[in-house]
Order: sequence, then C-alpha cells, then structure tokens
Amino acid sequence: MLASSLSFLHSCAFPSSSLTIPTPNPNSNSSLSFVVEAKSTTRREDRTARHVRIRKKVEGTPERPMIDDTKMHTLASASTMQKTIAEELNYTSGPTIEVAKKVGEIIAKSCLEKGITKVAFDRGGYPYHGRVKAIADAARENGLDF
Repeated sequence: MLASSLSFLHSCAFPSSSLTIPTPNPNSNSSLSFVVEAKSTTRREDRTARHVRIRKKVEGTPERPMIDDTKMHTLASASTMQKTIAEELNYTSGPTIEVAKKVGEIIAKSCLEKGITKVAFDRGGYPYHGRVKAIADAARENGLDF
C-alpha cells in the first residue's frame, strides 16, 4: 500500500522549476525583495475618519436638533463630566453601561423640557454597541425619537 501511494506522488509531481524559489544572486544587479508594510493608521485615526464620513450624512437640522448645524448652536447636552450629573452618579469603577443609561435618561429629559422630541443621533464614529447603544436605548425609552 505504501509503495503504491508513493508512486502516485511521483506521477503527480510538478516540474522542479515550479517548486523552487529563486534566491537573489549577490553578484547580480537585479535582486528580489519583499516589502511588508505595517498598518499606517491608528485606531483613533480610523475612528476619526469614520466620524467625518458619518457627519457628511447625519446633520442636526431645525426639525431634528440637539446640535443645530445650520446655526452652529448646541441645544442640549449631557455628560458625566458635568458637576450636577457627576454628583448623582456613582461611576467609581469607570464608565459602565448603567452610567450610560443614566446619561441617556438625563439627555432625554433635558430635550423634552426644551420641547425637542426628534433628534439626529451621531455616534461619533464609535461602533453602535455597549455604552453607545445604552445611551440611545435609554433616550428612546424616555421619549426621544431618533
């Protein structure tokens, strides 16, 4: 059985020229070189590029404000860096999905107080999952229309 399988391999063998890789000749002017380049952009640069691409499509308008791009005016905002929000939230373990839900509730309440019900959601180039999704879901649950 072994002899027959070996004869099969010999009958299917490729020409020897196709199996060998030519090595560069040090005396020759032509040499083969392989160039391997690393990725030239960082994760932050990739996210910024996504953000710019998204901002071309998503704009805040007078009908869907939060940031009115026509007047360059912010109508409502919420952040864990704001003193009133930071006092009522416990985020000692860092930003979590629970904290993001609270921020989503706060932004929805502040928009509804100003009479804003429809907004354009700009995720800033970040993937729509985790904390970004939690903010959007909490804002929707509290009355904002995306």
